Formats: sequence, structure tokens, C-alpha cells
Amino acid sequence: MKQPSLQTTPPSMEDEIDLVALAQKIWKGRVFLIRTIAISAILGVIIALIVPAEYTATSTIVPQLNDPNSKLGGLSGLAELAGISLDKQGANGADLSPIVYPLILSSTPFQLELMNTPLNFQDFNNPVTLFDYLTKLKKPTIVGMLKKYTIGLPGLIVKLLRGKQQTEPSSSIKDLAPLTLTEDQHLIETLLDDIVILTVMPKDGYLSITSKLPEPLAAAQMTLKAQNLLEKYIIEFKTEKVKENLKFVEESYRMAKEEFEKAQVKLATGNDRGNAFTTGLQKVDLDRLQSHYNITFSVYNTIAAQLEQAKIDVKKQTPIFTIIEPSAVPFKRSNSRLLIVSLFIFLGIIISLTMLLGKETLKDFRTKLNEN
Repeated sequence: MKQPSLQTTPPSMEDEIDLVALAQKIWKGRVFLIRTIAISAILGVIIALIVPAEYTATSTIVPQLNDPNSKLGGLSGLAELAGISLDKQGANGADLSPIVYPLILSSTPFQLELMNTPLNFQDFNNPVTLFDYLTKLKKPTIVGMLKKYTIGLPGLIVKLLRGKQQTEPSSSIKDLAPLTLTEDQHLIETLLDDIVILTVMPKDGYLSITSKLPEPLAAAQMTLKAQNLLEKYIIEFKTEKVKENLKFVEESYRMAKEEFEKAQVKLATGNDRGNAFTTGLQKVDLDRLQSHYNITFSVYNTIAAQLEQAKIDVKKQTPIFTIIEPSAVPFKRSNSRLLIVSLFIFLGIIISLTMLLGKETLKDFRTKLNEN
């Protein structure tokens, strides 16, 4: 007897049936799908029109250690970015991990300098600081007004009830007073975390500084200022120890030079007197003066050599910065209106399909439950 053969549906047929069923569900809910996408597109157009323009300027730099005697050359600076110290003889300079660079950028003194940077804006003839622009001169947008009187309403009420506080310390304890920020300065410091961004790429060996502002020229100027300030702070941190040593050697050199010049004058005076009179006591005095002169001369020469070495150490430990991509005025907005509308349309498609298919799936599930 022949055994009955089991008939199975090919996987391709099952997939085709599922796709047809899926297409039927989408076609059945096409009105809801079109309506949701249209609403999302309209909402995207509205958001694109009210969102203020934003321009992004970026600068890419590579910090390197200026050590001409190093056999490793520029690899030393790149290795330091990756946290690897290839130069074992750089004991005079303090190692500065690239992890510290974002902390430098977010430090209060750094951000105070940034917010007090004069920038050029189209609506003003003269440069204005970022602090004045954001607190006094910038026109409020619809989004900003909504945030101020919704999310920021409790803080606004507390500020009005409390009034302005005097944070200026008295003159008697001004030297012991810590750094104190006003409420506006604290607000701008918080905003600066989103305006100026530092990206460290340790494996690739470079830093990227990005600034986002409503105008292209101001964004490029802020990026350049942040770049120059970061270079300044890194140089100060890297050369702090060797510069302190240089100051000490310079002071020692000045004192040794004075002692040497005094001993030189005394010896010359003693020699002049010894030419007229030659006695045993005068010879002893001349020998003493000569001995003192020899000692001061030796100390002077030694410290002079140390001074030259200290100057060389400062130059060796001073990092240099190679600008790979300089700060340039951006030509196009970073928050493109077309991109915003396209994003809302995409979200509308995803949401409508999810709701449509999810509704059908839930309906089928309930039908199967009722049948069982």
C-alpha cells in the first residue's frame, strides 16, 4: 500500500500569502495612513518654521609634544592622546590625559571666558559678548517662550518672590571668597554645554571642537575662541612644573650673577692695591679674594648652564597644535528645514503603520480567543 504523502506549503508561498495579507491590511487602512502622514507633515512644517536657525562650525586639531630630541617625533603626542606614554624621559613635564580635556572645557573659568567673548551678530553694529546676547539682546522665540512659561515657570516664580541676591563678598574676606556665579551666569554656563562641544578621539589622535549658534560668523568665532583657549589651558597645565623650575633657576641665576660681579670687583680692587704694596698680609687677602672669585664664578657658570637647560625643558614640554581643519564660517544651516519635515513624515509613517497593523493584530488575537 502506498502511504499518503504529506502536502506542505512551500515557504515562499507562505511568505507570499503573508505579504498579500499585509498589503491588504495597509490598503484597508489607507485613509488613516494618509491622514496621519499628512498631519505629521503639517506639524513638521510648523516646527521647521518656528525652530530658530542653527549653524555649526567645527575645528579639528592634533596636539603634539614639541620635543625635537625625541626619536619618536610626532608619534609621542599621538600616543599620549591614546593614554600611552612612549617618552620615558619626559619626567620634567606633567602628563595630561586626554580625558581631562572635556573637563577643562566645562570648567567654570573656561566657560566664563567663553561667555565674555565678543562675537559679531548681524543685528548689531558692534561685537557683543555671548552673555549679553543670550541674556539681554536675543529675541525670544515661540519655543523659548513656551519653555519659559511652562517648564521654567516654577523657577521664574521663585526668582520673582526671592528677588535678586547680592553675591558680592565683603572686602575683608574677598581674598578667601570662592568663585561665585550669578543666576544668569549659571544659566549661560549650562547652555554652553550644548553650544560648545569637545570630542576627543584618542585612537585617531585628534580633537574636534564644535560650536552651534544662530548665526554662521558667530559660530565660527566661538569655535576659534574655544580652540585658542583650550590650547592655552593645555599649555599652562603641561608646562606648569617646568615653568616653576625656570623661575627658581632664574632667581638663583640673578643672585649668583650679583655675587660673582661683586667678587669680580673686589678681586680687581685687591689686585690694584697689591701692585703698589706687596706684603704677606696683602698676599693672603688676595688669595682669599681669588678663592672667593673662583667659587662664585663656578657657581655662576653652573647655574647659567642650568638656566639654559630649564629654558630648553620649557620648550620641550610645550605642546604644539596642528590644525587639521580650521574654523570656517558655515554656509548652510545644520538644522535643515527639509530634514525636519522629512523626519516628521518618517515618524508619521512609522506611527501610522504601527497603529494600523497593531490594531489589526490585536483584533485577530481577540477573534481567535473568542473562537477558542
